[in-house]
Amino acid sequence: MGTSTVLGLNSKERLMRVFSDNFKVQKVRELECGLASISDVCKQYQVSRTSVYRWIAKFGIMREKKDRLIVESQSDTQELLALKKKVAELERMVGQKQILLDFREKQIEIAEEMYGVDIKKKLSTRLPDISGGTDNDSPTV
Repeated sequence: MGTSTVLGLNSKERLMRVFSDNFKVQKVRELECGLASISDVCKQYQVSRTSVYRWIAKFGIMREKKDRLIVESQSDTQELLALKKKVAELERMVGQKQILLDFREKQIEIAEEMYGVDIKKKLSTRLPDISGGTDNDSPTV
């Protein structure tokens, strides 16, 4: 399939040709008006479908409609704002807790240095029951 029959161009000549913008606009208008189909233009002028779709994207009526409009109800918007506020509040609380943990960790380090006792190790053992009760006070069934 080395040569073409419609325009009489071989593959090398087809690669070297350039269509003017006016020609492309004219063909896109024909496509939009329904006077021609994409396959007709492809066959008649020996261009690929991809090229024709590029012409349509560049010169077509719908070329300027690239923005999307997102429609949501007022309640969706309010819910989204409330969730964003909740996330911000939770992030703030986590930050405060982290500061408190870092502060307590530093306090433990300072106390260990001052008193020469390994406080972390002692905290890892079982803590005594603060309520004053014994293990025998558990309810019987």
